[in-house]
Amino acid sequence: MNSTVTFDDAPPAGTINFGIGQPSADLLPVDILREASEAFFRKAQPIELNYGVMQGDERFLRSLAGLLTERYCAPVAPESLFVTAGNSQAIDYVSTVFATAGDTVFVEEPSYFLAFQIFRDHDLNVVGIPVDGEGLIPGELEAALERHRPAFVYTIPSYHNPGGHCMTSARREQLVALSKEHDFLIVADEVYQLLFYDEAPPPAFGTMIDSDTVLSLGSFSKILAPALRLGWIQTSPALQRRMRANGYSNSGGSINHYVSHIAREAIDLGLQAAHIETLQSRLGSRSDAMHQALGLHFGDLAEWSRPGGGYFYWLQFAEHVDTTPLKRKAAALETGFQPGAVFSSKGALHNCLRLSFAHYGEDDIREGIARLRKVFR
Repeated sequence: MNSTVTFDDAPPAGTINFGIGQPSADLLPVDILREASEAFFRKAQPIELNYGVMQGDERFLRSLAGLLTERYCAPVAPESLFVTAGNSQAIDYVSTVFATAGDTVFVEEPSYFLAFQIFRDHDLNVVGIPVDGEGLIPGELEAALERHRPAFVYTIPSYHNPGGHCMTSARREQLVALSKEHDFLIVADEVYQLLFYDEAPPPAFGTMIDSDTVLSLGSFSKILAPALRLGWIQTSPALQRRMRANGYSNSGGSINHYVSHIAREAIDLGLQAAHIETLQSRLGSRSDAMHQALGLHFGDLAEWSRPGGGYFYWLQFAEHVDTTPLKRKAAALETGFQPGAVFSSKGALHNCLRLSFAHYGEDDIREGIARLRKVFR
């Protein structure tokens, strides 16, 4: 199935496409970035526009560590952080540094479909491990470990894309224990960790780097703006050394030096923390609107769970339903979704679909779900 996406083109006027997994324009903080940029340039020195330190500007790493320490309710050391150009680049970078063509990587079934292409670009063998509402199923993972020796397990532990669920604390601890026992790495995609709308999720894998098997990936795309292409990897000193030994980093210095200055100002001025709270409130209201609309229009057709954060609802229909051909019908009704099969490492999950509530306000969400119901008549 074609997994190519176009990010910047707006949907046709009047269309409410829940397949779009990115923030709406009114959630993109132009004023915050203007203020942060002006604060930086008022005191900027020419050296700050040079290549920068490979791991990242020390002041930015301190500011980011402070933000994460507060939000994780656990200490985060600046030296544990490594600047990236957003999460997709981080996934690609991890695949370059910590895997070799022909290696096996485990992913959750379902998982973030665009990561599959990155892994396959590196000629990695992608093996799906089933999940339930508590995350990766330990018995399934252990059975797969009897057949494979993965370079790493790629997981989205908090407010899963597409599933919306959170891995429990117990399963996170089990996964770390298995990683040490079987000598594989955990690549934890934690971009939604701070976007919770009820109670906080279990502790991030970024708090478990002492295992020497964890790489925790974060991004400003979800908490500030995707255009920044700024993120981080949090990991142990030993894994940091392996990342810094890579030729790409050794050649280029900091991966995103300039933008990290702007993000640092946003953090230090308190703008980033305030924006996270705005996102939590507004996205929480949108999630509630979608849950209510789904109850009204899909209660007799599908099963789902209300996510406590993130962007997504995951709907499961009867086995005979195939959502893939229904995508064209949805477009004719000026709505849309992502079919479940694209999130499967083996083309399964045909009777599922993903909806994003991040790109539309509450009124549009209610209208769009009403339209979507007509697709299933």
